[in-house]
Amino acid sequence: MLKPRFQVLARHAAGLRTRGLTTINTSRPLRKVVTTLLLGGTSAAVAAYFLLPDISRGAPTCDNIPLSPSHFTPAKLTSSTIVSSGTKILTVAIPPELLPKGSDLFSPIWSVFIKDDDIQVERPYTPLDGVDEDGNMRFWIKRYQHGEVSRWLYSKQVGDTIEIRGPLRTWSWKDDAWDEIILISGGTGITPFYQLLRTVFSGKSSFQGRITLLHSSRTPSELPPRDILDPLLKFAQHNPEKFRLKFFVDSFDETNGQSSTHIEVHKGRIGKNSICGALHSASRVPWWRGLFSQDSDVSDRKILFLVCGPEQMVEAIAGPYGRNYSQGPVGGVLRSLGCNSRQVWKL
Repeated sequence: MLKPRFQVLARHAAGLRTRGLTTINTSRPLRKVVTTLLLGGTSAAVAAYFLLPDISRGAPTCDNIPLSPSHFTPAKLTSSTIVSSGTKILTVAIPPELLPKGSDLFSPIWSVFIKDDDIQVERPYTPLDGVDEDGNMRFWIKRYQHGEVSRWLYSKQVGDTIEIRGPLRTWSWKDDAWDEIILISGGTGITPFYQLLRTVFSGKSSFQGRITLLHSSRTPSELPPRDILDPLLKFAQHNPEKFRLKFFVDSFDETNGQSSTHIEVHKGRIGKNSICGALHSASRVPWWRGLFSQDSDVSDRKILFLVCGPEQMVEAIAGPYGRNYSQGPVGGVLRSLGCNSRQVWKL
């Protein structure tokens, strides 16, 4: 999944205070006047940030020109299905005539922004299957307690209008760029990888390398729904030499609504041992031997790691994001394995 890039005006307010204090004298009445003005100015700045539209908030809504990142397009919610506690599969549709032309616009991995038109805030979401010729897009969404847009989106009913803009490229797929790809995801962070894997194994890609998916959830009941798991299992069954997948949970508990007995689930978090096992599997070393070998240097291999999930998980595996959610340096487990910045991408 994509990270939101919103900046607060705290530094601006601090700058105002600094500049104001350097121009005042020690007169108490004047100090009170300046303090009052500064507080008023700071309050106005903060209020403006929350109440006035920025560039993305002010993007217009257009219902007669093709879908584009520069404006919002009205879409209809055509299906809403609860698949586990707090998560749904939603299908939204835009008129087919509003689909933009261009064969590479919807190449993986891409997303759209969905706007909560009550508070004029947008968040990025990745369509599971991309978009079909009828303009349909499916999303797996989770309702977060402090997520304004996720709670708003979860509450929508079939027939409601939802405004989206995009497509926006999250990461560019190239068929012949890598021999090995390790996908590491947590929670709903699996959605961009599902979109990628559907493309690779649907006959639309000439990729000849190997892919391993390592996915983690807190409990079995929070694993991806059958709508996502079943196609992934079929990809692995039909392409055993090209695709492996492994699921992890922090702890086992009673599942609520979804049975996970049809897949093998490992207790524990994704760490160095599981990543090393995936590396040896991809490098044609027997799977069982990879569990015991410590020779896992990857600096000279044509390999790529894509990581998407909760921020703490991404940091532990690949290092923290940089400023404003830029890539930042490689850290965590992948750094200890010798990975460089060309081999790691944080979604």
